[in-house]
Amino acid sequence: MRGVCCQTEPIVNDPQTAQSRYFMADIRSKRPTRRRAVAVGELWVGATAFELIANKGLPKGDPLSMAEIAGLQGAKHASALMPLCHPLLLELVRVRHQLIAERHAVRLYCEVATEARTGVEMEALAGVNAALLTVYDLTKPVEPSLSIQGVRLLFKEGGKKGLWVHPDGMSAEEMQHYQPRPAARLEGVSSAVVTLSDRSHRGETVDESGPLIVERLTALGATLTAIDLLPDGIEPLASRLKQLSGEGVRLCLCTGGTGLSPRDLTPEALLAVADRRLEPLADLFRVESAKHTPLAWLSRAEVVQVGAMLVIALPGSPKAVKQGLDILMPILPHALAMMDGKAHP
Repeated sequence: MRGVCCQTEPIVNDPQTAQSRYFMADIRSKRPTRRRAVAVGELWVGATAFELIANKGLPKGDPLSMAEIAGLQGAKHASALMPLCHPLLLELVRVRHQLIAERHAVRLYCEVATEARTGVEMEALAGVNAALLTVYDLTKPVEPSLSIQGVRLLFKEGGKKGLWVHPDGMSAEEMQHYQPRPAARLEGVSSAVVTLSDRSHRGETVDESGPLIVERLTALGATLTAIDLLPDGIEPLASRLKQLSGEGVRLCLCTGGTGLSPRDLTPEALLAVADRRLEPLADLFRVESAKHTPLAWLSRAEVVQVGAMLVIALPGSPKAVKQGLDILMPILPHALAMMDGKAHP
């Protein structure tokens, strides 16, 4: 009977124990982010065909216009061509061409973008290959000696790894046209990291979350002026935050003490010294973290301003810290600029 499913054995989700040799990557625990990828390739057509293409003189019609349509279709059908490629609802597919006279070549680009849990590199590559093959098909009646060259992913952005650019680099024209967006930087921002944990403070456990924050801030160019390990509770954190603010620290990231146990009092410490709360940032953390796990709604993560210092209280687990940094870091430079009264971009 349609719509009825009887299941007597548990579903095996672990690829290590699944019977099938092939499986799509499990991306359910990943957070959807804005993704973009651009692929490029060239078709070398020779002098005669090049002139015909440039002047729309091929017998089967204009290959460049048809290549745009083919590229759109190729990108949209990537998952049908590659069995383990996730089907994605694409929000942008754009194909463009350049005529390279010195090589008698047609260069084609395919740009693809969406918001998803996985990237769109394969869609961009499928699009540019479909476009190249279409030009090939329309050109071969006048020139059978054709060669597809240099198909590659130009760059991709989004996800936890951010921007990746092909090692061969990008031309000035490509940079200007596509404007790939690198990770937001915190160059020279005076920063502090404070871990709140009774057990780590007593030496019973090793703090793993604090060093993760230090590593991330350092990679983004921040200047670390203080790294503290304090016991849970309102004090001495409240006093330490006042001190850091007075010393000119602009950004303080705290980890630990945001749960529901009796000693989880980091939010109370922040509120005790806050000049104002920044609830939207704390809400952003919870909403986006909930896309990883529903347990995020149990977090009492807090964001406040103490003088000219932005203070963020993240959970204590390393995994939650990594996710929290991925969520908040891209907008922290702009938040600090707004606190300084600078004009919005």
